[in-house]
Amino acid sequence: MSGIPLLAPRDLARTFARRGDAVITGADFLCEVQALAAVLPQARHVANLCQDRVRFAVGFAAALVRGQVTLLPPSEAPGVLDSVLSSYDDCYCLTDGDLPLAAREYRYPQHLPAGDVIMPEIPANQIAAVLYTSGSTGAPQPHPRSWGLLVSSADSAGREIGADRLPGASLIGTVPHQHSYGLESLIMLAFRHALVLHAERPFYPQDIAASLQRAPAPRILVTTPVHLRVLLAEAASLPQADLVLSATAPLDEALACAAEEGFGARLYEIYGCSEVGQLAARRTMHGLEWRCLDGIALRQQAGATFATGARIAAPTRLGDIIELRDSRHFRLLGRDSDLVNIAGKRHSLAALAALLCSLEGVHDAVFMMREGQGRPIAFAVAPGMDGSALLAALRGRVDPAFLPRRLHLVERLPRNALGKITQAALALLAESARR
Repeated sequence: MSGIPLLAPRDLARTFARRGDAVITGADFLCEVQALAAVLPQARHVANLCQDRVRFAVGFAAALVRGQVTLLPPSEAPGVLDSVLSSYDDCYCLTDGDLPLAAREYRYPQHLPAGDVIMPEIPANQIAAVLYTSGSTGAPQPHPRSWGLLVSSADSAGREIGADRLPGASLIGTVPHQHSYGLESLIMLAFRHALVLHAERPFYPQDIAASLQRAPAPRILVTTPVHLRVLLAEAASLPQADLVLSATAPLDEALACAAEEGFGARLYEIYGCSEVGQLAARRTMHGLEWRCLDGIALRQQAGATFATGARIAAPTRLGDIIELRDSRHFRLLGRDSDLVNIAGKRHSLAALAALLCSLEGVHDAVFMMREGQGRPIAFAVAPGMDGSALLAALRGRVDPAFLPRRLHLVERLPRNALGKITQAALALLAESARR
């Protein structure tokens, strides 16, 4: 197979990344990639756990140069890491922080020898990474991706969102780069569209706002609906951005419009999955219909929806309920695993949570079904609010069959860095409701 350059054509003297006030040019990046590739352990697989986004990018690229497959576990929890690593005998962990790891840890070197400015060409069919599902619908499952698939996905997504109209834009991300969304919308967008990768990963609202404020314009924020909701609720004013990307859960139009107004930026949502990557996008304030990225089409058979395209090796079944307008345009109606049937009526648990979140004073919410119970239970983050009053307000919007008997108010929901709640965390919530 033909090789694809690590970076799309660009002026290597220009900024590729920033770490605080330090500027890293494209040439600097390529030198560090070659230097790290020369000293990496001999192995077939590497779990890249670097927290610094630039070191992660260097480690990912160096592994490609060495022909190593990067494993991207869905969590840094010791149990999850042990489960992933136990599946690979020929593996080590590349780290730059303090994590409770086994003897296979390899620390990112503090000092690397001088490298050469070489643009690597990676075979398109080379397996670049193994990504894992988040665990929100069951045990995390591995999905390998080739370098060619990652490149074509990033190229088509970048065209759809207009990334090339913002050359040199600062990429600020609140999401982990070890996840499919973070890898494609941060690392691969920087590789393929001459955008500037920022090393830090801000999480709290004040840190996100500060990172955007410090970053040179133009600015792109890569985030999730959970972060957007908190930012809009807690920030007195928001820094100017030029583009906002959101994924991991659908946005409602009201939140999308509020985000565009607050940041003064276009907002696009990305739809995809760990199995095949980015599939579609939409500018939500212009409507709820999604449009497939170039080269992607959907088809339905026996009630299931399949993604097809030149970069998808085989038709891949999607875990969502989709209403097709044609092969490239559709609406999302919910996840297969998310629909519940009560008294012959069907509803989406995520849609119920969205209705609850739309009530004034509710910052976050989740609905779930507990085994043996005929009605859902609900949890909400609503400081200073009364649960009974919120239920009364919800009653006018929800069929009585889906109205929980009680609304449990909590300080926070156990969302992970992607804004999702895993099945294990849901089980703990269900247990707390029994008390």
